[in-house]
Amino acid sequence: MQYKQLGDTDVKISQLSFGTWAIGGSWGRTNDKESLKALETAMDHGVNFFDTADVYGDGHSEELLAQATKGKEDEVYIATKFCRAGDIFSPDTYSAEQVRSYCENSLRRLKRERLDLYQIHCPPLDILKSGQVFTVLDQLQAEGKIRNYGVSVETIEEGLLCLENPNVKALQVIFNLLRQKPLETLLPKAKEQGVGIIARVPLASGLLTGKFTSSHTFDKDDHRHFNRDGDSFNVGETFGGIEFEKGVELAQKLSWIKDGRKHLSSAALRWILDQEEVTTVIPGFKTVEQVEKNVEAVHEPKFTAEELKNLAAFYKSEVEQHIRGPY
Repeated sequence: MQYKQLGDTDVKISQLSFGTWAIGGSWGRTNDKESLKALETAMDHGVNFFDTADVYGDGHSEELLAQATKGKEDEVYIATKFCRAGDIFSPDTYSAEQVRSYCENSLRRLKRERLDLYQIHCPPLDILKSGQVFTVLDQLQAEGKIRNYGVSVETIEEGLLCLENPNVKALQVIFNLLRQKPLETLLPKAKEQGVGIIARVPLASGLLTGKFTSSHTFDKDDHRHFNRDGDSFNVGETFGGIEFEKGVELAQKLSWIKDGRKHLSSAALRWILDQEEVTTVIPGFKTVEQVEKNVEAVHEPKFTAEELKNLAAFYKSEVEQHIRGPY
């Protein structure tokens, strides 16, 4: 495992880390015992950074992380997020009183005295423009409740706006082989300004594992069922915004990237690791096996210049026009 500085902060994190949405909820059935084993396996492989949110299982993923990292609070960094437990469009959700409440509840569930990275969880553009929430975060940072803060964004415009605030230390963005647009302007600008990049939805909600056929069905409590067309939240969070059947077709066309590599998923993650602007990539998981498979990415051969050129051309010619929702 290799480690990279999170922007210009004093935090150095594993280049491959993990997101914990799946073990919290909204990804079908989970098993806490297996989730804890998987978290332990990840740490055994050198993973020292996990991303979560207060709404993942109504705080359940934070509680699981507290159990898994007990005694390792100084070794394992945790990033969590806030705002989606309330009305994301209301300024009241971002008031000092409300954000403090979100923060203290997360600290309690995580059993920590300070949050390593506190992120606004995909807020509307107008909220970012007002800037009120950043003032609140500055105060919490001054009090020592948070170490650094950042923003999880849906669009390039939102990301670029956040970069205007010098205290934003990390951006979390949807980025994968089927969602390459951040490479054009956002990622280079963030690197230039010393802002860390956390790549989420790296396997396009499982499309880039290659395990699905167009007839696959998902559990009703899985967002890949109830949000596949953006009915519950931004469609980009599910399959990167691509219609499922089209996504399966595109993933099949990308199957060549596993030639000389172990898995389609580890190859897809390797492509993200090859982008110098990315600090860490955070695939999800529910089992030890999935953790092991994803960790393979750090050992996969890097993509050649020719492969990178072909993948960029494939995105422009066959993928970009199929992405739905603002991005």
